[in-house]
Amino acid sequence: MYKKRFDDRKFDELRPISAKTGVVKRADGSAMFRIGNTVALAAVYGPRELYPKFLQSPEKGILRCNYNMMSFSGAGERVRPGPTRRSKEISLVMEKALLPVLDLSDYPNAVIDVFVELLQTDAGTRCAGITAAAMALADAGIPMKDLVSSISVGLVGNTVVVDLNKEEEDYEEGSVDIPIAMTPRTNELTLLQLDGIISKDKLLEALQLGKKACQEIYKIQQKALKESYSVAGGKNE
Repeated sequence: MYKKRFDDRKFDELRPISAKTGVVKRADGSAMFRIGNTVALAAVYGPRELYPKFLQSPEKGILRCNYNMMSFSGAGERVRPGPTRRSKEISLVMEKALLPVLDLSDYPNAVIDVFVELLQTDAGTRCAGITAAAMALADAGIPMKDLVSSISVGLVGNTVVVDLNKEEEDYEEGSVDIPIAMTPRTNELTLLQLDGIISKDKLLEALQLGKKACQEIYKIQQKALKESYSVAGGKNE
């Protein structure tokens, strides 16, 4: 039984979080999201015309996400630079998690590119990337039905926890990692992945913890966006 977390957090407690928007001045929208020792930077470019033209959709715009871990981001071995099978998979996962809240009907034949760079990693990278990307899209003024908040929940030993760190992911007695993403206003899941075996009761318990954690993250996202627009408004005045 996993009775005490490696970093002394409560089982339902998130790691320290900070967030900021407008961090990449030449991007159309950008955001930084830090949770524990995991730091994600997202930059949005577009909408802009999509090339080659055969990829264009005359009905609506296209979202493209690109996830990348910088070679120096990990605490262990150096990350191999360039696209990998894992980075391509997570890029697609991010697109699927974000698309339900986007209205791209005003941008036919266009593309919106979202680049997510992980500057530092300690588990939960795809969740941090999705959260940062949602903030960056909002910062770029892309029409959205809601934000998307994301967190990892799971099972360490036989204990349900929220926001696993690297030590918990690698727990020798076994762990189950469950990344989720949701729209905070409606509590609808836009991402649910499961790596491992877990009972139905434990899964439902984990999802409840995850939804509660996403609400906390949502408040931080809102605060960061409001602070950014407040500063921008002050400068305009």
